Order: sequence, then C-alpha cells, then structure tokens
Amino acid sequence: MVRRRGLLVNRWIPTFSMMLVSLISYVDRNTLALLSPTILKETGLSNQQYGYIISAFSFAYMVGNPVWGLLIDRLGLRTGMTAAVSLWTIASTCHVFASGLFSFGLARAVLGFGEGATFPGGLRTSVQTLPLESRSRGIAVSYSGGALGALLTPLIVTPIALAWGWRSAFWFTGLIGLLWILVWRVVSRRPEIRLPHASDTPQAAPLRWSDRRMWAFMVGYGLCASPLAFVLYNASLYFVQGMGRTQADMGRVLWIPPLGWELGYYFWGWITDKLPKENIEFLSGLRRQMAVLTLLMLLLAGVPRQSSYALALAMMFERCSRDRGL
Repeated sequence: MVRRRGLLVNRWIPTFSMMLVSLISYVDRNTLALLSPTILKETGLSNQQYGYIISAFSFAYMVGNPVWGLLIDRLGLRTGMTAAVSLWTIASTCHVFASGLFSFGLARAVLGFGEGATFPGGLRTSVQTLPLESRSRGIAVSYSGGALGALLTPLIVTPIALAWGWRSAFWFTGLIGLLWILVWRVVSRRPEIRLPHASDTPQAAPLRWSDRRMWAFMVGYGLCASPLAFVLYNASLYFVQGMGRTQADMGRVLWIPPLGWELGYYFWGWITDKLPKENIEFLSGLRRQMAVLTLLMLLLAGVPRQSSYALALAMMFERCSRDRGL
C-alpha cells in the first residue's frame, strides 16, 4: 500500500511542477498591476500609457499561445518549457531597469510571449504523464496555479516592495523563475517527459477552422474573460486613485478577488457535474447555466458607482468566481 501511494505521488510530480509554473506566471504578470500606483507615480507614466503597456502583454500572450503550442509539440516538453520560462524570467527581471513607455512595453511584450507556453505546457504534461482516467484532474491541477498565484501576489510582493522599493519585487519574480528552471531540469529527466508523444493518447479529430462552433466557443470564452482583466490589471489603480487607498492597503485586500476565482473552479465544476448526463439535456442545462452567469456578470458594471470600498471588493470577488463557471 505504501509503495502504491509512493508511485501515485511520483506520477503526479510533473503535473504539480506545471501548477507551480502557472503560479509563477501569474505572480509575474500581476506584480506590475499590483504596484502600478507606485510605479506610475515614480516614473511619470500616465494611466493611458499603462493601458498600452498592458495591451502589449495581452497581444503578445495571445500570439504566444499557439506559437509555444507548436514549439512544445516539435521540441518536446523539456526543451520547450525550459526555453519559455527562461525567456519570461529574463523579461520579468528586465522590469527592474525599465523607466518609460517603450522599456516597460518591450519587457511586458516579451513576458507575455514567453508566458504563452504556460497552459499549452500544462495540458501537454498532464496528457503525456498521467493515465487517461486522471488527465482531467491533472489539467485542473496544473491550471489552478494561476488563480493561486494571483491570490498570493498581494500577500508576498507588497511587503517586498514596501521594504525595498518596487524594483526589488521584479528581482524576486526573476528569482522564483530561476528556481523553477532548476527544479524542472531535474523533473524533466523522467522518461515520460522526454518522450516526444504520449503513447496512449487518442488522436484528436483534425481541426476545422471553418467550424462555426469552434469560433463561437473562442469568441464566447474571450468575451466572458475580458472583464476579468479589469479586476486583475486595474483594481489597484482604481482603489488608490479613485478611492484614496494606499499601496499598503492593496497588499491587504487584493487577494480577495482571486480567492473567488480559485473557489469558482471547484464550485462551478461541482454545479456542472450535477447537470443531466444525457447529451441533449446536458447541453440545454449548460446553456441555461451560461445565460444566468452571463446576466449576473453585469453586476461588475456597478463597481464604479459604489462609494463603499468593501462592497466594490465583494463585487470583484463575485465577478471572479463567476468567470470560472463560464
């Protein structure tokens, strides 16, 4: 029994390493957002310029997803993930030396492109190293690091920035990326990772770009995820500039919305599992659930009308938790 448990834990090590890399990626991307009030004040950047910097990251991240998916398929997990995390770790550290729109925008774009490997790598690792009956859980575990990273960033990064300045926070993000690379060099020696393909993975049907259902899914997912960017990238600026809060306050409360994100994974997954299993009834129930969630998401539009700090935070928490249901 003990040996069997040991083998089971050992099999999950690559998946947990992908959970860590998704955690690190969200610490890296959220550090700028969290510290944006201080950074904009010290560098003289405007809110509009900050928006351009965030857009540079988002566009590069969008491009990086399919590019790294292709590279990981061609190069393998070991080389592909090492290259991606090395690239974004360097980019994250380069924020230390940034001072204007161009330097921040360039560092952010390279960071976004590198982080495009996060979820393709997590998916591939779970499929390649876990048995078929465990892969859905493996994908969920590897992806859950993102919400956990967003939750931990205010608690970890704020004290570092308050004690040694905002640039020290990016030295920290570079350090944790380097540590992961060292761990990955050991974990990725495993034969199931070095294999080019998972031997028992069923081949998927060819992708049809003319399939309207695929485009409907992509557009629907993108639209529902877009408002989440306001919470992740602008909440700190909103509370400091709009409600007169301090950078220290952000470290104490901005873990709350990502907590809703983390809990939403499990709550809405449980709700979805309760839907009827028959195909037609399942789709009908899923459509009703999506419609209700979409209507409830409109509550986020009421945040700018709130004078209550606590209520605004609660509405952001609610929005993040509902996003996981979609």
